[in-house]
Amino acid sequence: MAATKSERVLVKEWRDVLALHARTMCELDRELHRFGLGASDFEVLDVLAEMGGDDGAPGECSSRVQELAGRVHLSQSALSRLIARLEKDGLVTRGMCPEDRRGVRVALTEEGRARHAEVKPLQRAVLSRMLPDATD
Repeated sequence: MAATKSERVLVKEWRDVLALHARTMCELDRELHRFGLGASDFEVLDVLAEMGGDDGAPGECSSRVQELAGRVHLSQSALSRLIARLEKDGLVTRGMCPEDRRGVRVALTEEGRARHAEVKPLQRAVLSRMLPDATD
């Protein structure tokens, strides 16, 4: 009986995590919509912006698509479509990797950096509201 109860607790905790994720993603999508972004769009911009350094100074702000896929938890095909949309909107550029010509590198444009800077406080506020127990 104890194993069954433990299993039920485990499944409940898992479903609670999924529900929190779904609520947070919906809230992010709702808030970011007026900026022409979804939660996944912003996540890609945010990860690319981190590539420039934590001090906010512009750096390379680029990554290989494979590396991005692992960090934003999207399939390669979903990420490719998202990057194509961001590129069409002028927020990122795509190019071949100089170190491996089979790979594709994605970089923030100036417009992408500006949009990220504009929206980042809103995204962080939503995360603070939805994840009040999170700590540094």
